[in-house]
Amino acid sequence: MGFTIGSSRGIRDIRSGSRRRGRTAECTVVAEYTGLWGWSVVPGARAVSGGCSCDSPDCASPGAHPLPYAAEIPAGATLDEVAAAWAGFPGATLLLPVGRSFDILDVAAPAGRRALVRLERMGLPPGPVSQTPDGRCQFFVAPGAAADLPALLYRMGWDDADLDLHCLGPGDHITAPPSDHAGLGPVDWLRPPSLDTAAAPPAARLLLGTLAYICHRSAA
Repeated sequence: MGFTIGSSRGIRDIRSGSRRRGRTAECTVVAEYTGLWGWSVVPGARAVSGGCSCDSPDCASPGAHPLPYAAEIPAGATLDEVAAAWAGFPGATLLLPVGRSFDILDVAAPAGRRALVRLERMGLPPGPVSQTPDGRCQFFVAPGAAADLPALLYRMGWDDADLDLHCLGPGDHITAPPSDHAGLGPVDWLRPPSLDTAAAPPAARLLLGTLAYICHRSAA
């Protein structure tokens, strides 16, 4: 049986699915991403001893890239559909394609945590924010930010600053919580998604000034 995105019955079906239907925990998490948040999920390679599960001896991103032979699980996929698709990739990491429902503003974790506190004190709560084990914070913003970033920084007067601030867009993928990233440990939520923020993350311009300022201060 399928479920309706955002419905209370859909939430119950997803979160109790592994107990009622014998689904794995990872299938339940994938179904939350596809069914509740409306995001596609891509099975990703995982880091293994001495390399990457993709078996490429010269893999450039061990445990941090999509499996080349795995099909994307589309937004809206039901728990049954997720279980059927994921059966072929047990233990795969969960990757989210960027540039559709959201782009990503990526900054160093200390700056990101400080910016998050400042934004919330200013009454500008961001959308979802994740933290990676290699020390990055990833702010989910409305799609199109990657293309607009140079112009936005120029208008705000930050175009000449040497900022540890990057934007990920179409063609990029991020590791989704709670998956392991590159064998370094799990990705965590600093601010988990909600039905509102998953469907409509904030425009990058609302966060960018604070993020740029904190990144600049952190580098000084």
